[in-house]
Amino acid sequence: MIRLEARTAPSQLMGVLSPLLAFATTMLVAGAIFAALGKDPLQGLQVFVLEPFNGLRALSELGLKSTPLILCALGLALSYRSNVWNIGAEGQFLMGAIAGGGLALWVTTAELAIPKLAFFPLLVVAGALGGAAWASIVALLRDRFNANEILVSLMLVYIANLLLSWLVFGPWKDPNGFNFPQTVSFAANTEVPRLIPGMRLGWGLPVALLAALAMWLFMFRTYRGMQLQVGGPAPLAARYAGFSSRAAIWTTLLVSGGLAGVAGAFEVAGPMGQLTPHVSSGYGFTAIIVAFVGRLHPLGTILASLVLSTFLIGGELAQSRLGLPSALTGIFQGVLLLALLACDTLVQYRPRWSRSS
Repeated sequence: MIRLEARTAPSQLMGVLSPLLAFATTMLVAGAIFAALGKDPLQGLQVFVLEPFNGLRALSELGLKSTPLILCALGLALSYRSNVWNIGAEGQFLMGAIAGGGLALWVTTAELAIPKLAFFPLLVVAGALGGAAWASIVALLRDRFNANEILVSLMLVYIANLLLSWLVFGPWKDPNGFNFPQTVSFAANTEVPRLIPGMRLGWGLPVALLAALAMWLFMFRTYRGMQLQVGGPAPLAARYAGFSSRAAIWTTLLVSGGLAGVAGAFEVAGPMGQLTPHVSSGYGFTAIIVAFVGRLHPLGTILASLVLSTFLIGGELAQSRLGLPSALTGIFQGVLLLALLACDTLVQYRPRWSRSS
């Protein structure tokens, strides 16, 4: 039989190998699922894992998918390290999309001649304010009434969804849109500038990478970042040291909401070009997996976002080319997270083989 024996110190080797083992386990499960569905496992894995890297256009789409995941996961990583469990990045993403989309809609309908380079920072600010304002509701209820931030942030996702639907079905609906729930297409000067001509990847990706670098500096090279990380796992020690738990709640939720809101603004003014009820593909929820696969580390979220973006694009390709169900993407995401949690056990424990008595 196998028993787990506690290590005297966490294994650094297993800390590195655990994500690799989890990914390998996910690929084995994926191959078994392909075989059970009557498909060639090698062909399925090639479409699902390798095709998203096939060519410059594919890589640009991978970067496009990764951008909102990086931004959302960065804020979540900060929150979770600070023991503030924000589950509502999806709602904050939607509110950022509403704020950024509303700004683009106003510029479009008013026919304002704002240069594209001047509009871009306004879009960033609008998205950040929209997401942070939505997250501030969670912070206020947690701070003043000790409400559970998990439930509050999650319930606010549904309210944000309903608010978005009301806007695109009602006051913001395109009168010439054949009754489809969508706004008018935004003016060209409101579009996120493209990185590569002829492709959809925009300036959102370098902004996300810079945000990851800034978050790394904040979390590991500043006194304030150290306060938040001490206060999370050891609140009593933080209180003894004079650190404010209220400041931690407000800081982490506002930063997390602001980053998710920027991601939403980039999505609506980037590849979509208008506001619809389907702005998000579940980026806020997928970012939770990205944050944990990335070890709650700002730079780790970049690599993790690439893995999850590969799953998203690979799932679309498998659906169109192999006729596989779209639910496979969610299944593989869940398997990856469960495999990672299982493999992480080996960081603190080592397996021992023993004969059963």
